[in-house]
Amino acid sequence: MKFHYDVSGTDFSAAGTASSDIKRKLKQLGLPPHIIKKTSVAMYEAEINMIIHAGGGVADINIGEDEITITMQDHGPGIPDLDKAMQEGFSTAPQVIQGLGFGAGMGLPNMKRNTDFMTIDTQVGKGTTVIMKIKLNGEFV
Repeated sequence: MKFHYDVSGTDFSAAGTASSDIKRKLKQLGLPPHIIKKTSVAMYEAEINMIIHAGGGVADINIGEDEITITMQDHGPGIPDLDKAMQEGFSTAPQVIQGLGFGAGMGLPNMKRNTDFMTIDTQVGKGTTVIMKIKLNGEFV
């Protein structure tokens, strides 16, 4: 099964729309709660990052027999120092965004923590593509 979502880059009230929809779909498929949680947390963090840093993007989700693949792609500014960005607590979010409770520097670390595989392809001035995979370990129904 494949799903595609456009992630708004300007509307914080729409943040999490894609991850909430996927969460609902995974529940309907009867997947275990821990798989649903990992998937929705990783997606939500990616959506928030797209809104804060990149002006939005797209999310493509493929639910296969063995794994869930989440591809998040934006055309934002890219990540200048990926090693730093992967450190818990490091944030380049503006103060106004942090004042809203977002941009605490946990997005990328939480994405990595909740997936079995994650790659980040980023180019300054061109954007970022994040691919995350969550293994189903034979739990697909």
